[in-house]
Amino acid sequence: MQELRIGDMKVRLPIVQGGMGVAVSLSGLASAVANEGGIGVISAAGIGMLDPDYMKNFPEANKRALRKQIRIARSLTDGYLGVNIMMALTDHEALIKLALEEKIDIIIIGAGLPLNIPAVIANSGIDSSHTKLAVKVSSAKAARLIFHYWASKHNCIPDAVVVEGPLAGGHLGFKKDELEKEPVLLETLIRETVDTIKPFEEKFAKEVPVIAAGGIYTGYDIYDIMQAGAKGVKMGTRFVTTHECDASLGFKESYIASKKEDITIIDSPVGLPGRAIYNDFIGQIRMGKTKPFKCSWHCLSSCNFREAPYCIAQALFNSARGKMEEGFAFSGTNGYRATKLQHVSDIMKELAWEYHMQKALLQKSVIEVPV
Repeated sequence: MQELRIGDMKVRLPIVQGGMGVAVSLSGLASAVANEGGIGVISAAGIGMLDPDYMKNFPEANKRALRKQIRIARSLTDGYLGVNIMMALTDHEALIKLALEEKIDIIIIGAGLPLNIPAVIANSGIDSSHTKLAVKVSSAKAARLIFHYWASKHNCIPDAVVVEGPLAGGHLGFKKDELEKEPVLLETLIRETVDTIKPFEEKFAKEVPVIAAGGIYTGYDIYDIMQAGAKGVKMGTRFVTTHECDASLGFKESYIASKKEDITIIDSPVGLPGRAIYNDFIGQIRMGKTKPFKCSWHCLSSCNFREAPYCIAQALFNSARGKMEEGFAFSGTNGYRATKLQHVSDIMKELAWEYHMQKALLQKSVIEVPV
């Protein structure tokens, strides 16, 4: 595999571990992936729920917990670390500033259009020179909007772009009807985005890698998507069933026990479709049952908590802690393919082996084509 370059970052393996919340990808998983040559990512979503006093002051709990997880991860690895922060988080600006203070290597910003984030960073007074900014989009159109706005208003462009296709897990940047019909191919999204950002790269004399996400599960997938122009991949689902993943054993076992037909699209209280593993909790919600809750703080800007049938943050945290009857597990479309727990190191070796096998196979087939 070729290394992934993001500015002056030289990542030995072009693999970015997906940020998974709530409390699924924390310091344990992130440091393990970083130690193996990829980029390990901590999810900031609902991270304050790890703090025993989060009900008293959720924003402060989020900051304390994120700072703690970054520092623990730093103590466990010298590799590259990132933080995934959703624009939909009500306190996303505070979390971005904290990540900058901790000199995180890269911040991945998604779930919304981060049009004014460069100004937020510039006005913070924090030295941000160490940290790279990657934006996560689901279309070339969204990428163009962000790049054009940043270029014209802030005289800069992102350091990387993550293009997340319709086969990803968790909340999705597609309408439900788009997910129910034949989905757009990730390869198409990658090619369109590569072409879209090229003029901006030329204008700023800066190479901006496009990173593919959504449905990437094997090294074969990695090789194929890189032929479409991706410089790296983001993988979340594949790393859930690892010993190092920070979620509970019960959460991981829900993947291993699942079947292809269990991977389903749900309607999230935040107003977006999501992909998850079907269980009794989801079944009850679909039947119209509700899970009463008290909202201590409006953590997601798009959540209508007064009418929501359940608290999405609490449900995800419950499942990550092993209370599967009180929540559910988000999963990419390939979650059912997990058959056992593995170490991150073994998965990285498998991915590299499969990548080189696919490369050798395709190169051989090209050579053997009669002239």
